[in-house]
This record gives sequence, structure tokens and C-alpha cells, in this order.
Amino acid sequence: MNRFQVKKVAVLGAGVMGAQIAAHLVNVKVPVVLFDLPAKEGPKNGIVTRAVEGLKKLKPSPLGVASDADLIGQANYEEHMEQLRDCDLIIEAIAERMDWKLDLYSKIAPFLAPHAIVASNTSGLSITTLSEALPESIKPHFCGIHFFNPPRYMTLVELIATPTTEPQVLDDLEAFVTSGLGKGVVRAKDTPNFIANRIGIAGMLATMKEVENFGLTYDVVDDLTGKRLGRASSGTFRTADVVGLDTMAHVVKTLQDNLSLETDPFYESFGTPPVLKALIAAGHLGQKAKAGFFKKVGRDILRYELESGEYVPAGAKADEVYGRMLKRPAAERLKLLRNAEGPQGQFLWAILRNSFHYAAVHLASIADTARDVDQAMRWGFGMKQGPFELWQEAGWLDVAKMVQEDIDAGKALSRAPLPDWVFKGPVADAGGVHTAQGSWNPSKGMFEARRSLPVYARQHFPELLLGEAGPKFETAGTTIEENDAIRVWTLDGEVLIASIKTKMHAISPDVCEGLMAAIDLAEKEYQGLVVWSGDEPFSAGADLQAMLPAFMAVGVSAIEDAEGFMQQTMLRLRYAN
Repeated sequence: MNRFQVKKVAVLGAGVMGAQIAAHLVNVKVPVVLFDLPAKEGPKNGIVTRAVEGLKKLKPSPLGVASDADLIGQANYEEHMEQLRDCDLIIEAIAERMDWKLDLYSKIAPFLAPHAIVASNTSGLSITTLSEALPESIKPHFCGIHFFNPPRYMTLVELIATPTTEPQVLDDLEAFVTSGLGKGVVRAKDTPNFIANRIGIAGMLATMKEVENFGLTYDVVDDLTGKRLGRASSGTFRTADVVGLDTMAHVVKTLQDNLSLETDPFYESFGTPPVLKALIAAGHLGQKAKAGFFKKVGRDILRYELESGEYVPAGAKADEVYGRMLKRPAAERLKLLRNAEGPQGQFLWAILRNSFHYAAVHLASIADTARDVDQAMRWGFGMKQGPFELWQEAGWLDVAKMVQEDIDAGKALSRAPLPDWVFKGPVADAGGVHTAQGSWNPSKGMFEARRSLPVYARQHFPELLLGEAGPKFETAGTTIEENDAIRVWTLDGEVLIASIKTKMHAISPDVCEGLMAAIDLAEKEYQGLVVWSGDEPFSAGADLQAMLPAFMAVGVSAIEDAEGFMQQTMLRLRYAN
């Protein structure tokens, strides 16, 4: 079998997403040409040129090296269509207008190489509907590809097949996106907003609804729904500001336009929240407009107040009693929140219950397995655990009973009951949806193993969900040297691996000694050295606590000695053979 190689990519559309996708391609040294309409005035490539120059100013930077922007080829649809013939992958990323996309496909069709894959980067339009208007020659090589914003930093990429997409095309694209772009791929069914945005935006709407119900402020909610809840540190409303309130409103509208009460029993909760309408009407679109749910004035952070339409001082924190509850084991945590008397605790239980309820009801329609949902929420929304993982950790049937009791009592967002597979059969018997045999596929009624593509055979230690089986890096391979600070080991006898074992992989003098010894050994007996510790963060920096005894005994000179040794270690790593 010939391996699909991506030697050149065309990105169609130099908007925010298109330009940043092109930037990430040059980050990983893939030649790319960025297309857009010919400018009406000045140089024909003016639109693309401005987009490329804009990349250098964005924060966080979409480019690893700002000058790499110059590596992005610039083209327009009037003069440069012939360049498409050399491209193995064409990513269409123009505005979310079905008619515009279909018109563009008809124009590019004569210039595509027979083997080229065409993928539409859309966040919610039907990939199948797009494909129906394509020339027959393109249909087998067409699919959806959904990068999350910003593409350089977000792990998740959703791939969506149509009924006419050749299976090998999706396998080839998944291999490139995984290995070439360093992303995590989830295959989604062709339903509105696919998986991550379907679950995530529904969750944000539900959160906004519960905020109204319990009368909480946005700063308190962000404190509750950030790191304390095992989610992105930006919480709910700061995340919405970063995404862009107009973008969020667009995704919400996709749900409103393409679903109904017949197709989604939660449809009544998809109304655009009054606060979102008010902010958009005022032009407060979030971070890009310097005002959204929050606004920075000098050093002060202000929050929007819907009642007055004004910004007021922010910074309020959640009641610490709930912070302590959220540190408890999952089963105890959920029961404490459900029985809490205060509005903050009741709010937390409500949003967690809503997430379990929504994910279970929609699993069969939006994804193949529960793994796809949990992985999408980890990679696309920065969650430490997906909804099914947390549910399983807290005790599958106990949580299911609590959720169903709330549904029956009219406390949930919908009267739709939990699916039968929740309470009886293999999932109930196994105590959850993730097992050593695989993850639950409700359409097939079985636990389904991960896809076994060649690209995944290269991943010795894939990211595992709670309940999944897989090798543990801590005990894998052959240990060469090990102490409390570092393990030096090998998988294949050719490459040496150094895994830092300290808390948050902080670098202590013992770690430095271990790294020095590993470099010496690697240079003498191995092909290379990988410094890899299995999980985040890569390193929190210097281990000041480890230096404290020496500081107490000797004083500042001990710190200076340790700092010097650390610098020597970093230089030794940098200039190692």
C-alpha cells in the first residue's frame, strides 16, 4: 500500500481560521499556499498579504517564528488556480455560507490532482449537503475537517465523512493530521456542530440558563467552572470572550436553525441568552473587541451587568466551602453538591447533571462511541475529564439514578429520560462506558476498541480515558537508572528516555545530575535522548523547595551554586551530540 504523502497544501480563504491554519502548516514545515479573492484595488493578492501580515501581530502567536509568515505562498482565484494541481490537500475555510462554498468548489474542480483530498473546515454546516453539489470526481475525496481555534494551540481536529467519502481518504487524512500536525483526531457524525461544539455550546447555554436561575455573577461562575471543576482555567464566560461572542452566537444559530424539539428534546434551552443578545448589540464581542462579559480598564477587570447595561468591578470568588467540596473524591463530590443548600452548590450540580443528561441522550446520534465525546471535550474544551469519565468515576448507576430522579421531578432542562442502555445491559454491568475492551457504541450495542491505524502503532503511550486499558509509561521498557527524582530508561535499546518524577516535573539538583548522567550515557551507547515525563506540565521550572535545606544551612550562595549547576545542565542538553 502506498503511503499518502502531503507535500503541499492549499488553504482556501484568508480569514481568521484559514490564515491560522496556514500558519500552523508552516510551523510544521509543510509548504502551503493561501488563496482568497482578488483585491478590487491595488495588488491582486492584497487580501492574502494583509492576512499574512496580521498573523505576526496576533496573540497568542499562531507562528512559532514570526518570520515564517513569509513562507506562506500567496495566491488568488483569478490568477493562480494552476497552483492547485501541485497540492495533495486542499482545505476550504471560507465563510459559513453554503452557496459561496458550492460556487468555489465548482471553480476549483478542474484544477485538482486526481489523488487530492478536499476538506471543508466548517464548524457546523452539513458536510453531506456540501458534497451533494460536488462534481462526481471530487466526492470520494471530500470530507469535513474542523480545526478548533486557535489551530496552533488546540489539540482537537474533527473529521467528518459523507456517504460517498472513501474510507481510505479519512484514514490518510487522520494519519497526516495526527503525525504531521500533532493533533488529536475525533471522527464525528455529520450532525449540527458535530461533537465538541454540540456538547460544549449546549453546555454553555445551559450554564447561562442556570446562572439566571441561581442569580450568580459571571466572575463567581468562572471561579467555580474553571480549574476547580477540572475545566479550562478561563471558566465559562472568559472562554466565551476568547472564542468571540459573535462566533458563539453563530454556533448557537446553527443549533437553532438545524434542530427542533422533535430532533432534540433540549431544543427549548437553545434560545439566545438575553445577555448575549445585549452584548452583541452593543458591539461587545469579547476579547477581540476588548469588551465582552469582562472588560479590562487599566489594571482593573470589570464584569458586565445585564440589569444596568454597565460594567462593574469584578473579582468576586466562589464560597470556599464549594472549593473544598470540589476537591473531594468524585462520588462524594457529586452527592455533596446535589444536597447543597447554597445556590453555588446547587448551580454546580445542575450544570453537571445537565452535561450527563445531554451527552447520554445524544451519544448515539452524534458519535460512534463515548470515547469520541470525552476525547473531544478534553481536546476541544480543555476539560480534564469528559462528561462520561466523571460520571463513571463517581459511580455509574448511583449518578444515573440521581439524574433520572431530577428529570422525573422536572428539575432538568428536558423531560427526555436517560437511554435504556444506561441502566441495564453491558454498561450497567461494567459500571460505565469505558472498559479494557473498548468504549460503548450505543448503535452497535457493544464496547468498541480504538481504531488501529498504522499511525497509532507509533504511539507507545496513547492518552487513556478512565477505565481504558493500556501500557503505563512508569513501568514500561527497561530501566537503566532510577531514583526519586528521575527515571532513565529505554523502550528499544537504541533511544534513551529521561522521565522527571518530581512534582510538576520541577528541576531539582538531583534532576540535573540525572540529566547529566543520561546525556553521557546516550552519547556513548545510544542513538539519542528524549526528555519526556508522560504528562503535563513539561516542567514547572526550578524546584525551589528542594533547595530550601541548603539555603537554610549556607545561605544565598547555595542557591547561586544550584542555579549555576542548572545552567550548566541546560547548556549540556543544548550542545549534546
